[in-house]
Amino acid sequence: LATGPRQDNGVFYEIRTYDIKPVKMKEFLEMINKYLHFRTAHSELVGFWYSELGAMNKVFHIWKYDNFAHRAAVRHALANDKEWQGKLTSAILPLVEKQHNEVAYLVPWCQLGKPPKEGGVYEWVTFQMKPGGPALWGEAFRASVNAHINTGYTTLIGVFHTEYGLLNTVHVLWWNESPDHRAAGRHRAHEDARVVAAVRNSVRFLESQQNALLIPLQCSPLK
Repeated sequence: LATGPRQDNGVFYEIRTYDIKPVKMKEFLEMINKYLHFRTAHSELVGFWYSELGAMNKVFHIWKYDNFAHRAAVRHALANDKEWQGKLTSAILPLVEKQHNEVAYLVPWCQLGKPPKEGGVYEWVTFQMKPGGPALWGEAFRASVNAHINTGYTTLIGVFHTEYGLLNTVHVLWWNESPDHRAAGRHRAHEDARVVAAVRNSVRFLESQQNALLIPLQCSPLK
């Protein structure tokens, strides 16, 4: 099955999710904030967050690559970077219970955005869609996302469609000023006939949905 059109270049994003040992989260975040610059010297970090609601003891980070050869070169350089290996990797691995990664592309109708200001919160929403790819559900999903944007209560940062990992998965990253601002906006959206109609059309292709409220780390470019 065709995955449908994507951005017309080789740029992709590696989405990494780590489960941290509950008693080690504070130590993990301190180490990341202190030493992540050794990692970002090799490739571009989009954002780094920890979960506040919807998932416990998880961190999410997104890395941008020009193509797969670029990623391979970065991974090779990291394997030979003694400062990265010695000061961060060796220190954080005992704090991590599980690691998961995915490769995803931005959908063709979305450019990676930025929040209007620092200091807000992020919402990471994962949609597991029916098999068939964007050729089947793409337009309905886009209409649903746009309906939420048009209410004006939330800011879209990015829509990512998986290429490696669990297929037919779409991750949507939103920004809001605060959890209460997000809650008030959701109430308005649920009463907006345009949103209700778009969502009803999109959920015909939906198998499951998860979301998490994320807080950006000090070292995260997206704050």
